[in-house]
Amino acid sequence: MILAIDIGNTNAVIGIFKGEEKLFSFRIASEPRRTADELAFNLDGMFRLRGIDPKDIDGSIISSVVPAFTDAVCKAVNQLTGANPLVIGPGVKTGLNILYDDPKEVGADRIVNAVGAIDKYSCPLIIIDLGTATTFCVVDSNKNYRGGVIAPGIAISAEALFLKAAKLPKVELSMPEHFLNKNTVDSIRSGLLYGAVGQIDYITSNLKQESGIPEAKVIATGGLAEVIADKSEEIDIVDQDLTLWGLVKIYEKNTNRR
Repeated sequence: MILAIDIGNTNAVIGIFKGEEKLFSFRIASEPRRTADELAFNLDGMFRLRGIDPKDIDGSIISSVVPAFTDAVCKAVNQLTGANPLVIGPGVKTGLNILYDDPKEVGADRIVNAVGAIDKYSCPLIIIDLGTATTFCVVDSNKNYRGGVIAPGIAISAEALFLKAAKLPKVELSMPEHFLNKNTVDSIRSGLLYGAVGQIDYITSNLKQESGIPEAKVIATGGLAEVIADKSEEIDIVDQDLTLWGLVKIYEKNTNRR
């Protein structure tokens, strides 16, 4: 069994795979103040609740965009499994040719998403991750990571609106029935969610044109991907396990184990 952990700015997604089968996954908050002992205790409980003895885990891999949290998670995994996890970073084989001015600037999550999408769907691809940030990544037919776009995430935009506009309330991020609304809550939802659909379709269309790969398949992942994809004209597939799958594929590339 392989333990895959994707540490994002808001949550860490944790999954257990047996071969190519995902046994289960869950989320915990990415809180840098949490200690390794606390994390080990909590993870041990979550695994055993699902009938998994952590000592039966054969290997582990972590991608992270929260350095302050990574060390505690690595120590917790070591306590549980008896071995250090593989951490996505320089020197880790991915199979990608990263055509970035400075390849080290590309977030681990974006690399992992690209690897997972290539394995599942083949190139060329545009991968959209609707997380704390909304990211767009372009991969051409030769597995060249051509770059992309980073925009504020939908939840961040909603929080900024609530904090900076005194009379506007927090709202649940669910798609309203209409563009034109006659109450404040649905008006905000319309602006946030239909606005995100417009942003995603406009950026994706222009990425296809500028990169010269109009045939690129568009894969979306992240918390609000299904909500947005239902209205989007550009998104072809929603895959909520894309990042975890990419981690498993990178683990296999670097260990020759399945």
